[in-house]
Amino acid sequence: MTTRRPTTRAQLTHLDRRGEAAMVDVSAKAATTRRALAEGRIVMSAAAFKAVRGAQVAKGDVLGVARVAGVMAAKRTADLVPLCHPLALSDVQVRFAFEPKARAVRCEAEVRTAGPTGVEMEALTAVSVALLTVYDMAKSADKAMRIEGIRLLEKDGGKSGPWRAP
Repeated sequence: MTTRRPTTRAQLTHLDRRGEAAMVDVSAKAATTRRALAEGRIVMSAAAFKAVRGAQVAKGDVLGVARVAGVMAAKRTADLVPLCHPLALSDVQVRFAFEPKARAVRCEAEVRTAGPTGVEMEALTAVSVALLTVYDMAKSADKAMRIEGIRLLEKDGGKSGPWRAP
């Protein structure tokens, strides 16, 4: 088993010299093309899965509404996450896939921009809100649905270069 080195205050970029929360100044950073890909899924009962997959939910097109909600959420991330920079996004794609054996709907969000900071938070927010929207629209069929596995899969661009989830 590997051990992780404890995080020091110097490694936490959202703390100022006094240890207080602060937005990172990115004004000196070069604008580069940046991309992030995130995923998550919602697990549900067989009846709810059948209703969502068959477009039989009374509230309407669950995945269509959830897709729009994810795009809107990515665009509003800075309004939700206090120290996140507002970004001009170039592209937001929200995709869904059915996982029949798990009775789950997988969501993937890919976000792009050209700017001085990355779009990881926007991709994670898009997935989170898209899955919350699926829950909201299908909760009449299953209140015990479980949202899980929200994580960053990939990021490209910036000084640190590409990163892929292990």
